Amino acid sequence: MQRKYSGAPRRLMRVGLAAAAMAVVGLIAGAGAASAADKVILGTNWKAQAEHGGYYQAVATGIYEKYGLDVEIRPGGPQVNHPQLLAAGKIDFNMGSNMFSAFNYVKNDVPMIVVASIFQKEPQILMTHPNVGLDTLADLKGKPVLISKGARTTYWEWLKAAYGFTDDQIRPYTFNPAPFIADPDVAQQGYVTSEPFAIMNAAGWEPNVFLLADFCYDSYSTTIETSKKLVDENPDLVQRFVDATIEGWYSYLQGDPAPGNALIKADNPDMTDEQIAFSINALNEYGIVDSGDSKSVGIGAMSDERWSSFFKFAADAGLYPADLDYKAGYTLQFVNKKVGM
Repeated sequence: MQRKYSGAPRRLMRVGLAAAAMAVVGLIAGAGAASAADKVILGTNWKAQAEHGGYYQAVATGIYEKYGLDVEIRPGGPQVNHPQLLAAGKIDFNMGSNMFSAFNYVKNDVPMIVVASIFQKEPQILMTHPNVGLDTLADLKGKPVLISKGARTTYWEWLKAAYGFTDDQIRPYTFNPAPFIADPDVAQQGYVTSEPFAIMNAAGWEPNVFLLADFCYDSYSTTIETSKKLVDENPDLVQRFVDATIEGWYSYLQGDPAPGNALIKADNPDMTDEQIAFSINALNEYGIVDSGDSKSVGIGAMSDERWSSFFKFAADAGLYPADLDYKAGYTLQFVNKKVGM
């Protein structure tokens, strides 16, 4: 009897062992696939906030993971120099400020390049008190303006060229709104997504807001910067990061931003729901992310024409030599593909 039935159990045992072996192989393969995601480090330009929402949303909702990326977001701050860390190869991508950054990289032979522009409009503003006669940007000519040190070689040069502002109007801005609130004859710089909210809370009144981008100050902002080395050696990774980030921004601004907001508040416990809601509303209301070319070719859009126009202003203002190879500071290779639309 044992001889008669011995073959079947052995065949079943072999099948069972084979199945078990295949299961183990499958688990190993699965583990390998899970660990195959490319590790990427992104440095932001300040502490976590809604202005970084698309990146956090892409992490929180698994969009980066879908693109085979394991993204770590490292918040910026007053003591953090992420452009320097990118140049040193310590991070993979950096959230750039505006077009001036790209021009400076070229001017100083720093091998970094802009691969996308998340903000079609720079959110830079000037604010004034209401009902004091400072109701247009032109009204500020000759008036004291509180600006930061960095503003003097960027948008202030544009205000001088376009509106006749002069350097004797400059007053130092220390990121304390008290001097502005106290003096109705003074204007102050800010971001449309942030400072008006702070003034309303501190002073109880709503300031006049002049978004410079709506007065033809056409710098791209909140760009994605990376090294030329990464673009040359691993363009697929760069493309996946850009595409996933774009999808993250569509999800954050047009879907439910709660997942991204939770990570923002985890990275920045001082951030409030009220501030986040104000910022998201401003991003949408003013078309900071989705306007202009992004309406036809997608978030992150850039064009040669706009880079050329802005460089001409900067060169005419004497900020850069006219023969600077500014085109070496950006590439259109990874954008304008209607991703996420």
